[in-house]
Order: sequence, then C-alpha cells, then structure tokens
Amino acid sequence: MNDGFAPWQQRAFEQTVAALDAGRLGHGLLLCGPAGMGKRAVAMALARHVLAGGQDAAGRARGEQLIAAGTHPDLQVVSFIPNKTGDKLRTEIVIEQVREISQKLALTPQYGVAQVVIVDPADAINRAACNALLKTLEEPSPGRYLWLVSADPARLPQTIRSRCQRLEFRLPPHAEALAWLQRQGHDERAAREALAAARGHPGLADRWLQGEGMALRRQVADELDALLAGRGTAVELAQRWSGDEHADLRLRHAADLALHRAADGLTDPDRLHKLAAWFDAANRTRDLLRTTVRADLAVVELLLAWTAANQTSKGNNR
Repeated sequence: MNDGFAPWQQRAFEQTVAALDAGRLGHGLLLCGPAGMGKRAVAMALARHVLAGGQDAAGRARGEQLIAAGTHPDLQVVSFIPNKTGDKLRTEIVIEQVREISQKLALTPQYGVAQVVIVDPADAINRAACNALLKTLEEPSPGRYLWLVSADPARLPQTIRSRCQRLEFRLPPHAEALAWLQRQGHDERAAREALAAARGHPGLADRWLQGEGMALRRQVADELDALLAGRGTAVELAQRWSGDEHADLRLRHAADLALHRAADGLTDPDRLHKLAAWFDAANRTRDLLRTTVRADLAVVELLLAWTAANQTSKGNNR
C-alpha cells in the first residue's frame, strides 16, 4: 500500500495498476471526481509505477528520485503557466502547452520505458487547445500515456472524454470517511460535524478542520441570523464577506446553510422555493467573484434577498 494514501485513493491506484499490468489501459485516461479527493497524487503514483516500477533496484531508485524532484525526462506535468507579463498565472491551459505535449509524446523515451503526460486541471484547457489535444488522443503511440485530471469533466468536449478511459473518484462510505478523519487526528465529534458540512467529502472536511473552515461556517450562520434579526446591514456584511480571501468559502457555507434551512422548512412550500432559489443565487455569486464584477455589490444583492427568502408564506420572519 502507498504510504499516506486514503482508502479511496488506494482503490483507484490498484484498479489502474491492474489494468496497466494486464495491458488493458489505453493511451488516454481521465481521472475525475470532486476536487480534494487526491486525483493528482494517484496520477503521480501511477507515473512512478510506469516509469520506475519495471526496472532493477538501482534504476527504480533513480527514477523515483527524478520524479520526486520534478526532473524525470519522460514525465511532463502540465498546469497553469505565467501570463505574458509574468505577474500572475493564466486561468486557462493554452494551445502552446498542448503542442508541447504532442512534441513530448512524439519523442523516444530517454529511459526507454514510456512517456507520461499529466494535465491538471484538464477542465481548464481552452477550446483551441482542446482541438489540438484531440489530435494527440486520436493518434496514440505505444508506451505513451496522456492522463487528464479533472474535477469538472463535463467542461471537456465529449470528443475528448470519449477517447479516454475513465477513473472515477467517488465519495467514500460515511464510516470509512469518518474513520480516515479520525486517523488524521481529528476528534470524532468534530469530524462528524465537518463531514456533514462537507456533504460526505473527507478531503474537504479535513481541510476545514485543519484550517478555519468550520469556524468560518459557524460565523457565517451567526451573521445570517443577525441579519434576519436586524442586527447590522446587508452592506456592512457584504463588505466583510468580500473583503478577504475567504469570500468564496463564506458563500459556499451560506449556500449550504440555505439548503439545511430549506430541509427544515418542508411544511412551507413557498419558503422552501425561496431558499432553493437563494441557494442557486449564492452559487452564481460565487462564480461572479472570479470575474471583474465588484464582489461587494454582488454580495449585497444576495444578502438583501436573504430576509425575503426566509419569510414564511404569511410574511413573517423565522
């Protein structure tokens, strides 16, 4: 077993190694599933298996050292690169990068074993680059592997997806996720609370427990209640929410809390409908944070709708 692998990662790794060793793994592989499930870690472990696993002890050790250092000549990891001015990273994977992939896979492996290219996140490949990537997928060569890592595979064209075998990373059973969180050193009660908040996603729950995620969730709930009670204004709260790096997570928690309140209010169809609509609006506002729209104005509009969404069909606040 790979040290540090969660059980769901180990299952995915073993499944793919079995396909590799049996000659059932093709040129293209799409590793997909929710963000934070360890897809890239599994892809790197598979690269070590392909590039170093079949060699003698000395060759395997050297291959693993090169992979760990990021200098193995037969492994290429493609992700975001700096923009033209070099002051920040691009938000897309562009056609020049895909052309480099094609050139890489056309070369003879320097260690005579295979060539592996990992693209992460593959759903960030832009349209022109996807068209170039399709040609690479349509012309596979023996011993050449192109692995796409994606948390949102629906953003990839069907022509790309249909030419890749699929390795799905699914949320594990609750008991397994809870046991894993406890092995990470988290108290059972806190782990249960975080796992419920993360809707069964153990990686997300772990990150929230290690950082400020759960404390931020409780703060968001308190602030939404205060807004309903007339303590503070939507403008003040919007400025607070949009004023730091946690704006996206605040809105995620707010949307999830709306779902919980909707579930509690099943006897009031009108309020249920309003909260469901507010949930959608909160997620749309999260998307707006990634644009040039002023975040505080977008969040103000959302928070102004919060009181109305929490009114009963008779017009009374809860």
